[in-house]
Amino acid sequence: MPRRTADKIVAKTEPAKNLYTELGVSGLQRASNWGGTVSEEWLAELSGLRAIRKYREMRDNDYVVGAMFFAIEMLIRNVDWRVDGEDAESAEFVHSCMSDMSHAWSDFLAEILSMLTYGFSWHEIIYKRRVGEKNDPTQRSRFSDGKIGWRKIPIRAQDTLSEWRFDEDGGIQAFVQVAPPKYESVEIPIDRSLLFRVGVHKNNPEGRSLLRNAYRPWFFKKKIEEIEGIGIERDLAGIPVIWRSAELASQDAALKLIMRNLRRDEQDGLLLPLVYDESGRKLLEFELKSSPGTRQIQMSPVIARYDKAIAMTCLADFILLGQQAVGSFALADSKTAMFASSLGALLNGIADTINMHALPRLLGLNGIKLPPEKQPRIVPGDIESQNLQELGSYLTALTTAGMPLFPDEKLEAHLRAQANLPQKSEDSFATPKQKAKVPPAGPSGEAKEG
Repeated sequence: MPRRTADKIVAKTEPAKNLYTELGVSGLQRASNWGGTVSEEWLAELSGLRAIRKYREMRDNDYVVGAMFFAIEMLIRNVDWRVDGEDAESAEFVHSCMSDMSHAWSDFLAEILSMLTYGFSWHEIIYKRRVGEKNDPTQRSRFSDGKIGWRKIPIRAQDTLSEWRFDEDGGIQAFVQVAPPKYESVEIPIDRSLLFRVGVHKNNPEGRSLLRNAYRPWFFKKKIEEIEGIGIERDLAGIPVIWRSAELASQDAALKLIMRNLRRDEQDGLLLPLVYDESGRKLLEFELKSSPGTRQIQMSPVIARYDKAIAMTCLADFILLGQQAVGSFALADSKTAMFASSLGALLNGIADTINMHALPRLLGLNGIKLPPEKQPRIVPGDIESQNLQELGSYLTALTTAGMPLFPDEKLEAHLRAQANLPQKSEDSFATPKQKAKVPPAGPSGEAKEG
């Protein structure tokens, strides 16, 4: 038996001499070979549409998660994007397409960032013929060069996902959507789409939500806050207690309903019958029993601990530094630098997806054929602005070491941009020798003859 197994292994690996044959698979757990749902998540409440609802609840209801995502979106929206490339004409064309869509580029990025909540973000690319200002939205453009540009790149909402389509090697082929108002099944192929993901383990099209590791502390925090709210209400209002005699046992259901629904507010009140037995004792009595004292467990430190755990999963615990009595400027600076670095990596991943899939298709539709090294690339700017004090110290050190820095027009232009200073005028770029060659103007404004 072992020998037979070994023979099978050898027989299977011998054809591997063909380097273009794929032997193994990623091992992604899915419903079928060709399509269906992905079942990689072992926690039932974080699978499929239940996961989308749960992550949306975390994003919309939790103040720490909301602060994290607000900081991420605002920082990324503030980033400047540029187009680099050796071919100036094609680079200018790509840049014009970015600003000629029916939605702003920053809005497109904000929709992409939904992948942080749900793990993935699917966008369908819609094209148009650029023929100027037309009433037809499929042709309306600020340009009239007749080229094919992006009309829009809208999101296909995560909660409209019906199933995925795969090829025989496990490659992602399509997003099948069932969405309101028609609720019809529509298959959107990958060659007309862009798929953004936080994680790509096993080539999982659903990626991995940024909130996955925050789910456990969020779950406990939510429960503790609910208990805290109930406890505060009971401490302030008291615990409702109803005393009733054995003769009124048949009224227990109604009395329990009264105790459950009783709340202290501007409309609170209770109407009970005043009845006595033969001895003159009350058959029914109501009271609010107050708390005997303070609780032994303080809830605020526990909730603060879970707040920190949630923020820490996204490297965003710096947002809690101002809430605590500890923490230095240096610590905050290092934490924000790490957070900005992670956002920079996220932006580079978004740019890579666009440059790898969207730009070649756009250039191909317009018959622009360039070698890969000369194709334009969309490049994000820096998340954080340059620390001018550190930059000045670095330039001083270089100058002290003997490195000649000026005159250098490109370096000076870059330094002015870092400090948000206006660029030099064209006349100021002339060297002293060039300025000396220009004769001074006479009284009438004409140059004097030498």
